[in-house]
Amino acid sequence: MEVQMAVEGSGPEIGQAVALLAAGVIAVPLFRRLGLGSVLGYLAAGVVIGPFGFAVLGDPESALHIAELGVVLFLFVIGLEMRPGKLWAMRGQIFGLGLAQVLTCGAVLSGASVLAGVPPIPALIGSLGFVLSSTAVIMQMLEERGQTVGASGERAIAILLLEDIAIVPLLALVAFLGSLQAGAGEAHGSGWQAVLIGLGCIAAVVVVGHWLLDPFFRVLARAGAREVMTAAALLVVLGVALFMQWGGLSMAMGAFLAGVLLSESSFRHQLEADIEPFRGLLLGLFFLSVGMSLDLAEVAADWPIILGGVLGLMALKAVVTFAIARLFGAGNREAVQRSAIFAQGGEFAFVLYAAALATGLFDARISAIFTAMVILSMALTPVVVMLVERFLPQPTASMDGVEEADGLQGRVLIIGFGRFAQIVSQPLLARGVEVSLIETDVDLIRVAATFGFKIYYGDGTRLDVLRTSGAADAEAILICTDKAETNDRIVELCHAEFPLARLFVRAYDRGHAVRLANAGVAYQMRETFESAMTFGHDVLIGLGVDVEDAAEVMADVRRRDAERLELQITTGIDPAAALMRGNVLTTRPEPLTKPRHVTSIPPEAAEVPEPAKA
Repeated sequence: MEVQMAVEGSGPEIGQAVALLAAGVIAVPLFRRLGLGSVLGYLAAGVVIGPFGFAVLGDPESALHIAELGVVLFLFVIGLEMRPGKLWAMRGQIFGLGLAQVLTCGAVLSGASVLAGVPPIPALIGSLGFVLSSTAVIMQMLEERGQTVGASGERAIAILLLEDIAIVPLLALVAFLGSLQAGAGEAHGSGWQAVLIGLGCIAAVVVVGHWLLDPFFRVLARAGAREVMTAAALLVVLGVALFMQWGGLSMAMGAFLAGVLLSESSFRHQLEADIEPFRGLLLGLFFLSVGMSLDLAEVAADWPIILGGVLGLMALKAVVTFAIARLFGAGNREAVQRSAIFAQGGEFAFVLYAAALATGLFDARISAIFTAMVILSMALTPVVVMLVERFLPQPTASMDGVEEADGLQGRVLIIGFGRFAQIVSQPLLARGVEVSLIETDVDLIRVAATFGFKIYYGDGTRLDVLRTSGAADAEAILICTDKAETNDRIVELCHAEFPLARLFVRAYDRGHAVRLANAGVAYQMRETFESAMTFGHDVLIGLGVDVEDAAEVMADVRRRDAERLELQITTGIDPAAALMRGNVLTTRPEPLTKPRHVTSIPPEAAEVPEPAKA
């Protein structure tokens, strides 16, 4: 009887969970099959089961609060891909392209809203909220299309990063305007105080992340409890996000910063693997809850205003985005695609509108109208992108004479055919191994054809291209592109979708080799290592070193390099001082090779070795 009562008591909560899972499981595959994408599937499912649909779930707000953790975890995973060096290299795009788009779109949309009859302050806040595009929607769509890697993907991410950062001064602006409207004299000081607190929180997270996080995970790793590592990963992400929210910043911004700080950690790939299941599930729940929040009664009551506002703001934002893209050097095709994908509002608008409602800058009706406009724009974006891609002219002219990968069946698949892969292919072809080649550089494909190579056009970072290139049946996949990030992305796809294929990966440098090893790649080769070793050996011979001595020296260099790499992989510590020779003598040096007839050298007799004789 007690067990039965307990089950009955938990029935509503379990029923709601089952309804959410069922809605996503049914809607997402259906919408993906129709070519509409998973985001629109989640949004539509949320509308159907929400309080304004069939009312299966009556409280979208509580679901939305939990689902926002999906966006937080999503930003953390993005941060893991953005190493500090890469982020620093993108600073021009973030604060140039991103800032230009936010300011220009904000000015144009605000002016249009005022002309449409909206009071100036609500027009400003509503338009600035609409300017902040949905990171979750855009990144999900870019990920599904394999466009997160590459120049255009990096530019899109740069804009999103600036928009995420912009929520901080925008919330300060709302507080400032609210204080002015209320007649408070300390408005200016409180605005600056909020900015200073935010900067202090960022500095604190950077300090803790740089000096404490990696040792923290190393201590936990020694305990050997995998579930503790998973709990620690969630603790770091959510803890930093909560701390940043306490400081007046967005939780997503805090999670992104935590990811960046851990991007060069030796535990990066394990953290990503631990977070991934929670990220995907909660992100889907976020889209479901956004769909549930769409008040159909409000839309019906003010549908001319909402429909006109959605179409007008999306059209204006798309035009401004196109103009900014072209001004910053993007081609027509990229500019059109960016205009379509950035035309919507985003989840940060809800935060901004809630703050405006709390400070009296919005009344309930204006807040409901702007919120409905943002939700509808998020729902329309996948449809707009699909229509743009369908009617946008394909770049067929530049593809003349180049075939796309389709139905390839080689025993070995080589991805990327630059100078590295061209040499790699020679022993395989000499042995008669059937090789399939894909490359994205059309000019290189044409030039290689004049030398007797049949290369197909294909982007290895796209799962559909890998399948049509025969990756599922290939015995070995050779990943030989010249970009480390591209190779990392292909490795992740191959591990997830083609686990039986052996991976041989070209590493850009030592750091990349360590990342590949930690990602589970059985064989990686630094692109310059063997040529540099051969070069160094021949220099020794040219200087008159005996062949046997030169071989012994090179064997010692290989051994030290292998030991150093192994330590970097397993511990994350770079033992360069102990295993790598420099030309500045900070300690008493050892001989390159031990004398043949002496088993040891007393410390007092150790000297700098004489140069080898000819």
